[in-house]
Amino acid sequence: MSNKVKQEKIRVLVAKPGLDGHDRGAKVIARALREAGMEVIYTGLRQSPEMIVEAALQEDVDVVGLSILSGAHMELFPLIVDGLKQKGLNHILIVAGGIIPEEDVPVLKKMGIQAIFRPGAMTQDIVDFVNAAMAGKRQRTT
Repeated sequence: MSNKVKQEKIRVLVAKPGLDGHDRGAKVIARALREAGMEVIYTGLRQSPEMIVEAALQEDVDVVGLSILSGAHMELFPLIVDGLKQKGLNHILIVAGGIIPEEDVPVLKKMGIQAIFRPGAMTQDIVDFVNAAMAGKRQRTT
């Protein structure tokens, strides 16, 4: 074994904010991230923004992935982003996916969501984005 310190696994929280009751997509993404070697914590359905922020804090995650199909992303995502900032969790990579109209993407990115994966996104593209973004973050902190 080499003398290099073993790279820590990327810890990802996959969350379903709001009253959306469909989680097949979130489970598919969680599985793809897990199969790519990441630690994945899935919150389950119907999570409030406060519950998601608290879970991110308690689980000490590197990434928060938000999955939404209900159309409430413009109401819920800002609460989550602001809640993470208020808890001092500015280092967390935030990504989102689901039914998100193209015209909302620039607004969401401006508020701090680094990537939006819409219907038809390939799971490998999501895995690759998270790996690349985290590699960049870890290089900047070493």
